[in-house]
Order: sequence, then structure tokens, then C-alpha cells
Amino acid sequence: MTVGGKDRFRAMGNIGPAEVSRLIDICIEAGLNFIDTADLYSFGAAEEALGEALEGRRQQMVIGTKVFMRMGPGAHDVGLSRKHIMEACEASLRRLRTDYIDLYMAHDPDSLVPTEETVRAFDDLVRQGKVRYAGCSNYSGWQLMKSLAVSDSRGLSRFISQEVHYSLLCRDIEHELVPLGLDQGVGVMAWSPLHYGLLTGKFRRDARPSETRLNQLEAPGVIDQELLYRIVDVLLEIGGQRGVSAAQVALNWVMNKPGVSTVIIGARNEQQLRDNLAAAGWRLSAEEMSRLDEVSATREPYPYWHQHKFGAERNPRLPSIRTAPTLAKAVEIK
Repeated sequence: MTVGGKDRFRAMGNIGPAEVSRLIDICIEAGLNFIDTADLYSFGAAEEALGEALEGRRQQMVIGTKVFMRMGPGAHDVGLSRKHIMEACEASLRRLRTDYIDLYMAHDPDSLVPTEETVRAFDDLVRQGKVRYAGCSNYSGWQLMKSLAVSDSRGLSRFISQEVHYSLLCRDIEHELVPLGLDQGVGVMAWSPLHYGLLTGKFRRDARPSETRLNQLEAPGVIDQELLYRIVDVLLEIGGQRGVSAAQVALNWVMNKPGVSTVIIGARNEQQLRDNLAAAGWRLSAEEMSRLDEVSATREPYPYWHQHKFGAERNPRLPSIRTAPTLAKAVEIK
């Protein structure tokens, strides 16, 4: 989303093909091979810049892009109808200068289109070789489970991933989407793990950076400022003890939570990218993970508090930290 800088996306970043190419070099050197984008980002300009930067080395990278958001004024320029999915995929392929997309994702659910129409369109793209795998983003638990059920009952390609918001300030997915992912084998791709930069350590009780995209963009949802500052205090303390940035601590926490396959970072320059990538070079202890869990905890909604209070013997909570290769065992009903 930091690539392209077109229209309202300029506040998020204005990285062009040359700089994108340099940042990709750094990623490859660090062992990172996945790029997340969407047709919406800078209204196609992000995909175009990536396509140019990846010329000649497409095979080194795994590319994920998305479909759903409005891309034109027409009635069929938005959503998850078969018509829009097919046309949007062809447009993304042209902009990315490739003949296939590794992971093609529904950017949001579409309540106006039958689920079978959507999943069948994705399946057809997979069968045609234009898409390797399908995923979803920003789905609720019942919407994702319905999509999986329809795919399974029709013998269609199922969503293998869910790109969802997950950070120390937004732990909502732990109640339903993470257990669903563990049970159904749907990997979690966490977007905005630094919560729009609020968890970088730059935002404190007595300080706010003068240059930040949050000066032009407000993070969605209501932010509990006191909760934010309590979390940042702990991030800074742990980071100081380990000699790493608060951002690395926040990223490390998300990376090591059960069910998480990867975290998506949005670095706008080389310095940010290198610091974020360094978070993969170490690991928080179980005690540090628990401390961050405690300081970021919010009220557990019904029916989960009831299940965990009165049915804990049969409905255990998720573990605080990734502990085993087969994480589904952690929530398996005995």
C-alpha cells in the first residue's frame, strides 16, 4: 500500500519502481519472498510499479493480490461477482506483468453475490492456471466457514489463507478467526501488525512524531489511548532490555502467536524495512509474550467468556505462544 502514491494513497507512501526494486533486493537478501498488494492500492499503480520492479525475477517472489474494491464507475466494477473477479484478475495480471498470481484474495466479503458464484470463479481461475491459490481477507468467522463449506461440498478450491488485522491493539481475531484457521488449516496473514505505526514507540504520552501518515489518516476504530500508552511502555522496556526497537517487539509478538503464518509490513524506506526484517532474527520468551498479552488484554466477548469460564475443561483458551508444529492440537476437543 506504500507503493504508487496515487490520490488518497499518497499519504501512505509514494514509492516508485526504482525504490521498490531496491527494497525487493533487501527482502531477497533477508530470505523474504512474499509480496502483498491489491488492485485498489493506488488504483492499480502499486501493481504496475511491482510488475516493473520484478521484471526478470518474477520466479523469485510469491505474489499475493486482491479483488473486490471499486475500480471504476460501473455496476460491475466492484464486488465478488464472477464477472468482476474474472475481469479484475486479467487486469492485475497485465499490471503485474505476469501470467499467474500465486495467491488471489477476496479483499472483503460480498453479501450481494451467492457464495458459490464467488468460490467457483476462484476455482476456475485456479483450474485455468492464472491463479495458484485462493484466499480471503476481512471475512467474519461465519462468512469464511460458509465459503469453506461450499467449496468442500462442491469439490472446489478452498481459501487457504485469511488476511486479517492483528496487533497488540487489535486482538479480535483470537476469539473466532484464529481457532477457525487452526481447525480448518487456513493460515493467518496479519495486516497492520504495528497498528498504523502506533506501536512503533514513536507515539507516547508526551510525544507524537511530526511526520506520520496518521497526520493525514486516522486508524480505523476507536483507539483506547491509555491502553496504547500502557502497551508502548512495555514494548519500550522489553526493547531496551534486548537492544531492539519497540516495533520489532510488536512484530515479534504477532509472529509468534498461534495460527499466524506471516505478518505484513508496510515499510516506506530502507531503514524501516531493515529494522522490521530484523524482528525475524530473534524470539520473545514465553514470559515476555505473557506480559504483552496481559497489558494488551481487553474484555472477552460472549459466548467466549462463558465457554472459557464454565467449559474450560472442554474448551481451552489458545496458548499464549506458538509451541508446537501442529498448532491445531492446542484447540482440539478431547
